[in-house]
Amino acid sequence: MEFKNYYELLEIAPAAPADEVKKAFRLQIARYHPDKVQHLGKEFQNMAAHRAAELTEAYRILSDQGRRAEYDRLFAEAGGRASTGAATAAAAATQPAPGAAPPPPPPSPEPAPQTGPQFRQERASRDEFVRKATLSRLRQALEAIGGGYDEADVRGFDLACVPKSKLFGRSTNPRLLGRFVSVLDRDAVAEAWTDAGKWADLKKHDVCVLLMGTSLASAGELAGEIANQRRKSRGARLTLIPVDARVWDAHMPLDAPAIAKSLIARLKAGR
Repeated sequence: MEFKNYYELLEIAPAAPADEVKKAFRLQIARYHPDKVQHLGKEFQNMAAHRAAELTEAYRILSDQGRRAEYDRLFAEAGGRASTGAATAAAAATQPAPGAAPPPPPPSPEPAPQTGPQFRQERASRDEFVRKATLSRLRQALEAIGGGYDEADVRGFDLACVPKSKLFGRSTNPRLLGRFVSVLDRDAVAEAWTDAGKWADLKKHDVCVLLMGTSLASAGELAGEIANQRRKSRGARLTLIPVDARVWDAHMPLDAPAIAKSLIARLKAGR
């Protein structure tokens, strides 16, 4: 019998105490709350509901000492890794009689590394859900503000938009690129900047990159890397904007194009 690994689902070690189980559950379930996906399509709402149900079941089992011990036992018998929950439950059931000297405490187990294939699969599945939901919201916002763009296909970017040609003159809007990354740090900034330069001549075309993620490095680290890239490609007409896709907060430079400011404002307003 195959068991879903509830520890990997909640992203905790098998030795995690009860308070850590509760904290992990609250953190995970908040990402799939109906309020967070009400503006998305039915497909994403169904995916969120399914994941929320899995998380709730994981919490129901792991937050109860008896259920957790039984889960650990069955999971171990099925070839999975048993957690210390079973040992904890067994110890609770065999407490020494009143007045007897308690046995010495067992050594603290080392937290198991969360690098198994199921953990990676769960993490990839969650990241893909968030990526699709983020891009869906971005496209809806762009359409709502009437940006006047045609979508293009650019390798390495989840979204690429080129201003529509005008009958007289040319559009003043920049080319738009969007990329979702699991971890938004200095490496992600450098890679996005380099890839944008492969698509467009940054000294001839205005380009705005929305680099979105749910795990962001410090503002100082991101600003420092953006400044570094500007020095290395002096004269480039590129604006890179790091965006926290969880709440749509953006590190918006003062000279950011108006279209980017309008997009972020609409996304933050949830319209």
